[in-house]
Amino acid sequence: MSSLSHPALLIIDIQVGLLHGPEAPHAGAETLANINRLSQAARSAALPVLAVRHTGPAGSPIAAGSPFWQLAPELVVGEADRVFDKQRPSAFHGTGLDGWLKEDGVQTLIITGMKTQYCIDTTCRAAADLGYTVVLVSDAHTCMDTPQLTAPQIIAHHNATLAGPFVRLMSSDEVCEALGRTLEPC
Repeated sequence: MSSLSHPALLIIDIQVGLLHGPEAPHAGAETLANINRLSQAARSAALPVLAVRHTGPAGSPIAAGSPFWQLAPELVVGEADRVFDKQRPSAFHGTGLDGWLKEDGVQTLIITGMKTQYCIDTTCRAAADLGYTVVLVSDAHTCMDTPQLTAPQIIAHHNATLAGPFVRLMSSDEVCEALGRTLEPC
């Protein structure tokens, strides 16, 4: 397996209202543990770590400043990490993400977070369209069950659908190994 070229880690919507809201995400604790392990490895290697919050309209449960809008307290956020807000499923739409990545010389975007079928899917596709090599961490994104599909079915479907044309699918262990080839192991 080759190393990852000029990577950055993107953590999407690990917020109180999604992680601890009325519906628990599938394997939430395990997903968060994988994200924290990856972010620690990225920080140790002086790679950019970015965390984005979804911001709803005023009066919504995830309106800016509301308790549910906050990043989950279990998510480890470093002092040098960039935290920013978005209002759409794409972490690129209406944000400075593309510019920050270009400033840092990022070529590979490692994507983790929530929700698989919305913000993860949309951001993976947008990043690929913008020319980034995209790594979707197969065991570091999650969602909740829907009336049509269970969360594990949604995750498996998106891992299969996105792999190839939009992303390189890797587990958190594989990402740690790849980062360790040029940096330090997690």
